[in-house]
Amino acid sequence: MRLCIVSNRLPFTVAEKEGELKFKASVGGLVSGLNAYLGSLNSTMSYIWVGWPGIAAKDDIKEKLKSKALSDFHACPVFLPETIMEKFYNGFCNKTIWPLFHYLPSYAVYDEDYWDCYKEVNETFCNAIIEIIQPDDVLWIHDYHLMLLPKLLREKMPDIPIGFFLHIPFPSYEIFRLLPGKWRREILDGILGADLIGFHTHDYSQYFLRCVLRILGHEHSMGKIILEDRIVKVDALPMGIDFRRFHNSVDSPDVQNEKDELKKTLADFKVIFSIDRLDYTKGIINRLLGYEIFLEKNPQWRRKVILVLIVVPSRTGVEDYQKMKKQIDELVGKINGRFGGIDWTPILYRYRFLPFNSLIAQYSVSDVALITPLRDGMNLVAKEYVATRTDETGVLILSEMAGASKELGEAIIINPNYKVEIADALKEALDMPLEEQMKRNRVMQERLKRYDVVGWADDFMSGLLAIREEQKCFNAKLLDPASREKLVEDFYRSDRRIIFLDYDGTLIPFADHPEKAKPGEDVLKLINRLSEDEKTEVVLISGRDRNTLENWFGMLNIAIVAEHGVWIREKKEDWKLTRPLTTGWKSQLLPIISLYTDRLPGSFIEEKEFSIVWHYRKSDPELASIRAKELIDDLVHFTANIDVLVLQGSKVVEVKNAGVNKGSATMHLIQKGCFDFILAIGDDWTDEDLFKALPETAYSIKVGLHPSHARFNLHHYTDVIQLLTQLTDPARNH
Repeated sequence: MRLCIVSNRLPFTVAEKEGELKFKASVGGLVSGLNAYLGSLNSTMSYIWVGWPGIAAKDDIKEKLKSKALSDFHACPVFLPETIMEKFYNGFCNKTIWPLFHYLPSYAVYDEDYWDCYKEVNETFCNAIIEIIQPDDVLWIHDYHLMLLPKLLREKMPDIPIGFFLHIPFPSYEIFRLLPGKWRREILDGILGADLIGFHTHDYSQYFLRCVLRILGHEHSMGKIILEDRIVKVDALPMGIDFRRFHNSVDSPDVQNEKDELKKTLADFKVIFSIDRLDYTKGIINRLLGYEIFLEKNPQWRRKVILVLIVVPSRTGVEDYQKMKKQIDELVGKINGRFGGIDWTPILYRYRFLPFNSLIAQYSVSDVALITPLRDGMNLVAKEYVATRTDETGVLILSEMAGASKELGEAIIINPNYKVEIADALKEALDMPLEEQMKRNRVMQERLKRYDVVGWADDFMSGLLAIREEQKCFNAKLLDPASREKLVEDFYRSDRRIIFLDYDGTLIPFADHPEKAKPGEDVLKLINRLSEDEKTEVVLISGRDRNTLENWFGMLNIAIVAEHGVWIREKKEDWKLTRPLTTGWKSQLLPIISLYTDRLPGSFIEEKEFSIVWHYRKSDPELASIRAKELIDDLVHFTANIDVLVLQGSKVVEVKNAGVNKGSATMHLIQKGCFDFILAIGDDWTDEDLFKALPETAYSIKVGLHPSHARFNLHHYTDVIQLLTQLTDPARNH
């Protein structure tokens, strides 16, 4: 098995100078984390990393770059034109998705060109992967740059295991729906191309599931979404760090040398450490304002504390970031000017990248880590700081808006929007006894050690393979080519056949309103061709009322069963009740159902002769789910002493007489003939009575991947049409 990691960037950046290629290792949580995992893989699994190399390579060096990337880094570069990359990365990714997913919609730009480039880059990645994919590969796609890629790959390679992990927050429905309707649907559909979809926190996974429900209409059960062709699992898997690397590096000679230098400078002060990329989501301005309030309220700490502020350059070409850089510069100058003097500078400010050894040294000499993003997917800096505290001292102040706060509850958790709370947290941290610091850090370190980045990646891969096994259980019942061929052969070899066909969801897709689901000419012709064969009896068995079925199918030479078995119209005969039924209960229940119709906009009542159906397909899906449960509870309670059944179907609640169902109608028709071939196809819960009533030798097929008494499953109503078309082949009929 080979693991194929796909991300926007490769774990290195390429630069070209006078025809020579220079490779420089990339830094960052994803790269360092995955490198640790890849280093832990045994010899049974190889890997390849697909991504952009950081350069718009000319044609004459592409092959050279490809060769070196593959041989030295197990990597496959994806080449993108500079103009496309600008609109894709600095455009859609960082001007649309980044601010919106971080709850800063005022920064978001909605540009059609950006969106088109985003789609083009995802398609380019898809084509690049198809060129190198192997049959036993497992694909793991990362982050918001490639949200359309899972579906694109699924369409080309339906059998390849695909995992997707989002490393930034997934926003609530109210934020996500700010995207144009077409974009948001395509993004959700794109992500749902994966088999396993991972998020850092439970909240993010629930937000995603809610968006899928409200925008695409797919419900879930325990995080599993059943689509037409497979099951998708959505799970919360918080990313860890390479704990031992950070913990053990503290004692390395290089780090010790840097620590000694820092201690000379900072020996007389309590050190508060802050490091972040230059980004408006990181809350750096609020952090500085909180520190200023702390100095105002606590004059006893002046000249005793120092804030080491490291801001790492990021997206230097984006105007919003340059404005922010100017604000930070001015605010640092203001605070230092207001409180500082010749003997003390309240803030030591550096605008630069910090190498690994310097970072570890700074972590280990700092008494407090101040990490206050306004919104963050995880924030590995918080975990790194805790991991480096080998003497178990130090205090972590952490924003509740960071994903890491769900795991690091022993830190001082604050709201980054409330500057006074930041100031109060600083005082609490600086006053905290060593015993309390050690108690908190001990617990957090044990947790980070147990669930490190290798554990996170192992969990993801195990989850991906597990959901693939679960899919196989459903696929085992799929009508595969061999079973299909046997069914067709048995059909043509038989002397007397009967075919039971459900209608809605089986021969046609569901519609917003029942009246809109009228059969087209193609469906009518297909049923007619089946029924023209004198050996074949066709039975349309539906929950619809008899008048509608008579209007739509009365001209065909078939039997029709209406209202799930209440009415039967055999060929060339009149409609008959299968048994005497009463309708007195309807007048008692209609007021209750009408009340719920008023309480749920978009719902409506369909009254049949012997049943009442409450439809809510057009209603708000979340409110509809609540109202449907409430209605069922009320109806079950009210009908406890009445001989009726209350049943929930696909976006419907139906009340009907007990003792009559598709199964009883089926037995009535089967017993009237000596059939050596029986086929039944349906998609609904009412069809289960039909499947259970059939003899073991019958062919029964459930449309959809839901568990069923049927022998086989088909993905979609279009598969039913294809199968029935095979049964009307004139060449095989003679």
